[in-house]
Amino acid sequence: MYSLQRLSSGLPVLTAPTDGTSAVTVLVFAGAGSRYEIQKNRGISHFLEHMFFKGGKKYTNAAAVSMAIDSVGGDFNAFTGKEYAGYYVKVAAEKVELACDVLSDMLQNATFPPEEIEKERGVIIEEYRMYQDTPMYQAGWDFETLVFGDQPLGWDTIGTEEVIRSVTHDDFMNHKNELYTPDNLVVTFAGKIDESRAMQLGKDFFGGIKGKKVGAFDPVKKHEGKRISLTTKQTEQAHLVLGVEGISALDPDQFAQKLLSVILGGSMSSRMFLRIREKRGLCYYISTATDNYMDTGLLSTRAGVDQSRLHEAISAIRHEYEECAKDGVTEAELRRAKDFLKGKITLSMEDSEERAHFFGKQQLLYPAVRDLPMYFEEIEKVTVSQINKLAAKLLQTDRLRLVVIGKENGEKKLEELIMA
Repeated sequence: MYSLQRLSSGLPVLTAPTDGTSAVTVLVFAGAGSRYEIQKNRGISHFLEHMFFKGGKKYTNAAAVSMAIDSVGGDFNAFTGKEYAGYYVKVAAEKVELACDVLSDMLQNATFPPEEIEKERGVIIEEYRMYQDTPMYQAGWDFETLVFGDQPLGWDTIGTEEVIRSVTHDDFMNHKNELYTPDNLVVTFAGKIDESRAMQLGKDFFGGIKGKKVGAFDPVKKHEGKRISLTTKQTEQAHLVLGVEGISALDPDQFAQKLLSVILGGSMSSRMFLRIREKRGLCYYISTATDNYMDTGLLSTRAGVDQSRLHEAISAIRHEYEECAKDGVTEAELRRAKDFLKGKITLSMEDSEERAHFFGKQQLLYPAVRDLPMYFEEIEKVTVSQINKLAAKLLQTDRLRLVVIGKENGEKKLEELIMA
């Protein structure tokens, strides 16, 4: 369960208590992902995430921030996605004031010292290169670029090297002031904490956040571009992503899409895993997943395969899509998928960090927050007929997009494999 109150500034304070834990996670969500960027500041959202950890008034540098949390054995980190960013500290419950103290100082009093900006440029460039050298991650970014094209939803979150090397102190201050405002933040407490305690901490540590959000991201534009993205590279495996543009997080069929992805490749008993990994021995990793945004989404299968069997793997994944579109799924498959999804969510809720993420993200982005019974009710409502209609709509051959990173050097054959 959860509860929601607001500070006088309008800042939401969401509490999601749970028994059986001695930990508390304080997670601040911001509607400040990379979709809010334009060409001239591509990557500022992610860079800003890094810079918040460089210190404020009380914890004046990165060492002070890290030592404060390390001294109590806590965990802290941050993330930047396309539509939101998040900052969290997870500590033993009796240290929750320290968690709030560190987070509030970072988010309200960050100074963005120019000398730290200069040092962090190199860090982020190396992060950028790391992802380029990790094709199983890079392929996913390339897939979004292939599907959405040259618009914020199709850009890598990490940004461009040009922006990373040129962004300034004033750029960071402006971006923070425009988006890190009470009407665009959610402070979430999860774990061993009650509503009154969370609300008091919210007032004491986050009550000073002021301002109004400036701007919003543009709706996604339809992109009719290439169907293949090939990066020829000397890798031990060929890494591929094959999928389609899906539906949004607000679509009435969103839960049907989640369950469809589970049936296709979301578990070790899924079609992709049993038929392509276990039966054919084509790959070590293979999975199907969805990415859901406010106005669109993705459904895709990714795998790493032997270079010599790349074409076979692409054909096999495509076959599973086509068969599902034509013949649909069974009642037994849907039952297993529902129980799998509900079970995974139930297990994740034992972790205060996951619990904070589940509720806080909903509060930030969606019209209403579903608690677990409501969420499970939506899962149970999905029918075989609903999934089959969605599969027939989405999994069409002419909608397929393919990313490959590996030793392959000809796009023509890849096009034939997904278009024939």
